[in-house]
This record gives sequence, structure tokens and C-alpha cells, in this order.
Amino acid sequence: MLRILDARTGEPVPAAPARRGLTRIEAHASGLDPTGLRVLLTADLLVRALEVGGTPVWTILTAPRDRPELRAVATRLAVRPFEDDRDLASGLGEAQLLHVAQRGTEDVLGEGPVVSVAPVEWIPGGERGEAGDRGVGGEAEDAPGPGAGAGAGAGAGAGPEADPGRTAGPVPPAPLPLLLSDPSVLRLALLAVPRSEPARLDPTALDDAARSLARWRRAVAGWARRPSRPVPAEVRDRLRAAWEDDLDLPAVLGVLRDVESAPGIPDGARFETYAYADRLLALDLARDIGGPA
Repeated sequence: MLRILDARTGEPVPAAPARRGLTRIEAHASGLDPTGLRVLLTADLLVRALEVGGTPVWTILTAPRDRPELRAVATRLAVRPFEDDRDLASGLGEAQLLHVAQRGTEDVLGEGPVVSVAPVEWIPGGERGEAGDRGVGGEAEDAPGPGAGAGAGAGAGAGPEADPGRTAGPVPPAPLPLLLSDPSVLRLALLAVPRSEPARLDPTALDDAARSLARWRRAVAGWARRPSRPVPAEVRDRLRAAWEDDLDLPAVLGVLRDVESAPGIPDGARFETYAYADRLLALDLARDIGGPA
């Protein structure tokens, strides 16, 4: 059962307390900015995790401005379409109402558990922390990503203590055109950071995500040429345990890294594992199937 941490109480609660009961998710985006996009992404992950478990979901977007633009960007990020909140009517019969919102806004929301999302910070320069040196997919490669040549900074998921030399002051806004130059790369870079921690992105972090995504897509295309094998039961259990534990997406990515290199797993099983996980991740990992070897 998927459990999420309710920001109001600090306690874990079932995301869908009634088995297969309709769950309504309200994504509260403050505007067209990277943190707003992270809120939409978190709502999408919640929807996908519930649907994998067989729970029907009704999702709406609330925002004080920029709704058409937010919907358009959400589509580019592979976020499931939102219903129009004006279509809501009493008597839907939902068993649960969940709010997904930026951290610090819990007191202004209506009733129901709150899934809190930390902000996104753009770091155009500075020292990278240890977490960023490895990259979201493990070992780095030399293929350029969307941030190549744009400078260096703190890596995704570096955390507030990973950059002791960082000076206090306002953080400049992230350039949306750069972040959205490859939406799948941005999605992966954000998935690599626990949503309770600020996502500190820079061009190097985007490059790391681009390299990892390219490597995984090449690997999946190669594994697809091998005879299919089922997802190993232990691997499936680890994946489900990770995303059902308050949507622990970094742990899900860690399972994929292990499967990528673990001895004794048939390539066909690696393929099915990545395809299964991509139902949640939505990184289009099978995109390169059928392309040149």
C-alpha cells in the first residue's frame, strides 16, 4: 500500500485508504516556475503509483495564474492531463483527497493530507557536492547534455550542506528554456532528488541526467533484442517497496542502477524491469528500440 507523509501532521498516511476507492489529487502550482513544475511532477508520480496499484484517480490543477502555460509544460514533461477544477461536482464519491503543494503552503489548503514539495533552486556557478559528482544514473559518460558549455554548479540532490562555500543571497531563477530543452532530462534530474529536499540544479546536473538517460535508453534497446524474461520477484518487490514508501524515487532509480550491472540477471529480465519501472518514471526508456545498434 502506498503511504505518503502528511505535511500537516508529519505522520505517514495511506494514499488510498479505501481499496480501489476514487482518490482526488489537487496539484497547487504557484506559477510557471521550476518549483511549480516540480509540484506537477510530484502529482503525476502520485497518480501513476496509485494507478499501478489499481486505484482510480481524479486529478485537477489549481493555480492563481498561467494555467494554460502550466498545462502545456506539463504535457511536455509527460505529466498526465489534469481535469478542469470547474468540472468538479459534489457526489464524486472520492474516498480520499490529497493536496500536492509547495512546502510552506499547508495552512492555506483545504481539508485532506498534504504532500509537500521542496523548491527548485538554480545554481549557475559554484562548487559541486559529492552527490552531484556521481550523477543520477551512476557512472558518468562523455556524451554532452542540454547544459553542456553553460557552466558548472551544485549537482542535483547535493543538499543544503553539500556546498559549504555557497554565499547567502537570493537564488537567481532557473531559465525555463534551458530546463525544458529536453523535458525527459529535467524529469530525471528532479526524480533523483527526494522531494523533501531542495532540488539544486545546474548545467552539470542536467548533463549528468542526459548522460544517464541516454545510457539507459541504449541499454534498453539492446536488451529488447534478447528473449523476454519476467521481472525477478525480488526486484519487483524492491521497486514497489521504494515507491510505496512516500514515493521514494531516488530509491527506485537505485534499484535500476543495481539491475543494470548485477550479474546473473538475464538481459530480457533487465528489459522487463526497466519497462515496468517506466510506468511510474515516464522517461520513455524504450524510445530507442528498433533504432540502429
